[in-house]
Amino acid sequence: MTDTSGPPDPVRDPWRPAMRLALAEAERAVSGGDVPVGAVVLAPDGSTVLASAHNEREAGNDPTAHAEVLALRRAAAALGEWRLAGCTLVVTLEPCTMCAGAIQQARVDRVVYGARDEKAGAVGSLWDLVRDRRLNHRPEVIEGVLAEECARPLTEFFRGGEGSSRGR
Repeated sequence: MTDTSGPPDPVRDPWRPAMRLALAEAERAVSGGDVPVGAVVLAPDGSTVLASAHNEREAGNDPTAHAEVLALRRAAAALGEWRLAGCTLVVTLEPCTMCAGAIQQARVDRVVYGARDEKAGAVGSLWDLVRDRRLNHRPEVIEGVLAEECARPLTEFFRGGEGSSRGR
């Protein structure tokens, strides 16, 4: 893949390698008939991958099997701790309300996402659950990392008819 993103971006550039891993996970979702969303959880050092996942709702007939939830579960299992303090969740699509709730509950320090989800996004687009001041934990949010590369497989999936009857 080539970067056509223009000048260096000190906020987004450090997260590009992890987002590419999440994009590779998203590709795996399509073979199972699922919406191409991928996620990676990074350890507090910001580079060690604790867990990765892709959407598996169709494969597992599980409405909660979003990439984010699965990656958070796997990261918690790897750490032996449900609190993911210091960790970063990198995901190709802005998390929905369910996933934003899981992120908040897991105490993730940072959420990095690629494409905005204007229809169901809960990390700044439609809602901003993770930064609600009434909650006891509010992670940092970095949006737009490889946004076009993240949006492309989603657009192709839904235009191709594969996802015509499926939502996120």
